[in-house]
Amino acid sequence: MFHKYIKLAIAALIIGFGIYQFTEGYIGNGIMYILLSTIFIFLYFKNEMILLAFLKLRQQDFAGAKKWLDKIKNPEGALVKKQQGYLNYLNGIMVSQTNMNEAEGYFKKAISLGLSMDHDLAMAKLNLAGIAFSKRRKAEAQKLLAEAEKLDKRDMLKDQIKMMKQQMKKAVIPKQQYGQPTSARQNRRSRR
Repeated sequence: MFHKYIKLAIAALIIGFGIYQFTEGYIGNGIMYILLSTIFIFLYFKNEMILLAFLKLRQQDFAGAKKWLDKIKNPEGALVKKQQGYLNYLNGIMVSQTNMNEAEGYFKKAISLGLSMDHDLAMAKLNLAGIAFSKRRKAEAQKLLAEAEKLDKRDMLKDQIKMMKQQMKKAVIPKQQYGQPTSARQNRRSRR
């Protein structure tokens, strides 16, 4: 795994050699080298390991995605800030099936580092809302769910948000108590 600045250095060298080819009169070679340098510039902003992990996740291959993400040994050196956010986001998605506490940490870190797309941010907040609700933190879950709904501008998560709201309503129905509270009835019995 290359450090992120090595990719930019390689791109700069290739652009320099492309310019040299222009000055020597080899215009076709120069264009080819300039186009070749765009690959390294693209890989600076979109890490190849994260792209391959997304591809594996799209195929529902969690083990394969985890294998690609594990190849990133030093995230701070190899990835820009948003890529670190996506690394945590992907780890959170994969871990959420088995360990909610660890997934919560990954999602919170992904949100703090930033995600490029609103629907990814909405998905992270929706997952956090589910985790918070399962831990009986209803107010936090409702806040996160409202934020996720606001971020989901294309209604990609509409069904999941609706389902989460229904689950929250079902679980929140208070038990009705008629008459005096239980403790008052017990006090009355003990006095007799």
